[in-house]
Amino acid sequence: MGKPRILVITRNLPPLRGGMERLNHHLLQELTQEFELRVCCPRECVSAVPPAVPATGVPLRPLSRFVLASAVHSIALARRFRPHLVLAGSGLTAPLARMAAASVNARSGAYLHGLDIAAEHWIYQKLWVRQFRALDLVLVNSRHTAALAERAGVLAARINIVHPGTSLPAWEPARAAEFRQHFGLGDRPVLLSLGRLTSRKGIVEFLERVMPALVEAVPRIFLAVIGGEAVHSIKADAQGQRQRILRTIQRLGMGEHVQLMGEQDDVMVRAAFFSSSALIFPVLDLPGDSEGFGMVAVEAAAHGVPTVAFAVGGVVDAVADPESGSLVPSGDYACMTENLIELCRGSELEEARLRRRDFAAKFEWGRFGERVREACGAVIRNADAGLAP
Repeated sequence: MGKPRILVITRNLPPLRGGMERLNHHLLQELTQEFELRVCCPRECVSAVPPAVPATGVPLRPLSRFVLASAVHSIALARRFRPHLVLAGSGLTAPLARMAAASVNARSGAYLHGLDIAAEHWIYQKLWVRQFRALDLVLVNSRHTAALAERAGVLAARINIVHPGTSLPAWEPARAAEFRQHFGLGDRPVLLSLGRLTSRKGIVEFLERVMPALVEAVPRIFLAVIGGEAVHSIKADAQGQRQRILRTIQRLGMGEHVQLMGEQDDVMVRAAFFSSSALIFPVLDLPGDSEGFGMVAVEAAAHGVPTVAFAVGGVVDAVADPESGSLVPSGDYACMTENLIELCRGSELEEARLRRRDFAAKFEWGRFGERVREACGAVIRNADAGLAP
């Protein structure tokens, strides 16, 4: 008897950049250890699928064409492949997973992020979120997302919290020197912001309400902002953030203290972590725009870097205060400022760096894989035994 079969449908894989893309990439790698896979994904992303896994490519844009093509191809794939489980890589493809699964009497599931459930659009809420209730398996990235799923009508028994993972890089101080030399930073204290430029990330508000006091207290402070706009997001306000941030920098006269570095490759991102005194994560608590977890905070801890974050949404699962950083009450910019000044002025202790890495080790991708495989395997075993999901 062969391995159990899973069909994965996703729009989020490299070379597209972001936390969801990294997660889905590792999701496929981990599932291949126990299951036979087929994948339906954008054509641009086929090369990111594990080499031994057949993948069907569909158009990435426009969104309507992706959804239609994925629906057609995933049903055709399901009828040929006969999967035991059809798994969506996000809420966007969850209805497609349900349709493909129904076409062959298979189980359906999805990995949901906070925004997958909380997005405020009546069509999405009516046609997409309603579908989540009928899934046999709902993987979520945090306790916050689990609560959102329950409020949306998903049965608690079908929800599995599987936190996104991270790798534990070797300590490479030489990388820090390369980063500083590349951007001409010398020995200036560096703060790091890493992630897509969206309104939820709160960079403009941080510049307005924290940076002036930081510059006064630590005159040589420098904020490196790495990341591009969320050009593939379904949110209407996903673009235009870069210009908004640039206008704020100019208005505040912060050109010497803040630089938007755009998207950087993994080597440069690691170097940025090794160069930084802290990662800032001033996430806003916005209705319908939820921070489901905060992978970047765990990645910072893996590099020994503390995170200073607002205690919003799933961020409280990604930051342990004081083990891996500081959780600040939402909107308390004065407290965030004090924490950052202390980190920039203080001397880094090796014990603290190792403590953060120990925290990050709880989220290693191998552990993520164990939880995902167990959850998927349980649903398939229940189906084979004729039991309810």
